[in-house]
Amino acid sequence: MNKLDFQLSAIDRKATKEEVENALERYRIMLLTQELNQLPKVTQSFSLVPPTNTNEFHSSTEQVAVNNANYEMERAKYIKRITLAVNRLGYKERAILIMRYMTEDDVFDYEVYSELNMSERTYRRYKSKAFYRLAFALGIEVYAEEEEGA
Repeated sequence: MNKLDFQLSAIDRKATKEEVENALERYRIMLLTQELNQLPKVTQSFSLVPPTNTNEFHSSTEQVAVNNANYEMERAKYIKRITLAVNRLGYKERAILIMRYMTEDDVFDYEVYSELNMSERTYRRYKSKAFYRLAFALGIEVYAEEEEGA
């Protein structure tokens, strides 16, 4: 019998943790910027170059409207992606991430594990597991580079 033999690449735990924390911080920022709008330029500009008939925008207002619409679509897509990935986690992992990283208030680890009635050690285990599962769900895991000569 032929046996399938493959090895998974080693995960760079520290870099993966940083990627997940960055993703969750970006999520929090996206939630805060829901009503952020870029404003159009209102000063006139004159040019000696005659206008051309292309598909380019002729005013900063049109360009800003398109930019705002694109930003809103990207923001909504990102928030939905993070939310769906977190919702796929187990109850305790999901509770830790939501309480610690996905609310408007800054909450400390000790506050979260106290509220969840966990020991600090158990909390750290669940949090670590949640980070790696979330990294895989989002596709942002970082692999350690293999050493040459091995």
